[in-house]
Amino acid sequence: MQVGRSHKWNYDKGIWQERKATPDQWDITYSVTKRRAGKAPEGSGVPVGTGYHWFILSHQFVHKLNANDYSTAMTGIKLKIAHKRADKDKWNISEAAKRKLLIKLLKEFIISLEKEPEKTEVIPLNFTFQSKVYKGRAVPMLTTCANGICQDLDITLNDQHFGIIRCTKNGWRMTNIKPQQLVNTIGEQIALWYE
Repeated sequence: MQVGRSHKWNYDKGIWQERKATPDQWDITYSVTKRRAGKAPEGSGVPVGTGYHWFILSHQFVHKLNANDYSTAMTGIKLKIAHKRADKDKWNISEAAKRKLLIKLLKEFIISLEKEPEKTEVIPLNFTFQSKVYKGRAVPMLTTCANGICQDLDITLNDQHFGIIRCTKNGWRMTNIKPQQLVNTIGEQIALWYE
């Protein structure tokens, strides 16, 4: 797939397990089948049996709804560590090489965090739309930032996670947020911050 294109997936009911390791660290495991939201174009994609090893860096936004339920939303990046071709029994690199690559990628990520200009900090949002007051924040997705301006930002308004807003050549876009005028208003707030 070309850089800049996107996939949409539906995840089956999965099992997320977590174990508290320290006061601020949890070890997690997650297992589920993901399914393409649409149909793969004929002849596209890799052969059945192909495998990938990804490393995910993510924000998880959680809000307690009641004694047993939490709303959960995640935004972040995933980094390709290795792949396994369908006709091979081994990964393309060794475990030692995977570890070395992961260390390199994490170091590069830390350097990018340290070098990003001030305008990539959290952007406060405060506006009124259709007589309703909205207060929240836009968190830049740092991998989409260039010259102090970020194209993708994670939006939280009135303590509710709204998702990712993207600046495209056709304007501001968000998945599952209606009306478009609300998306445009959020985008305008972000654009004013960058001016």
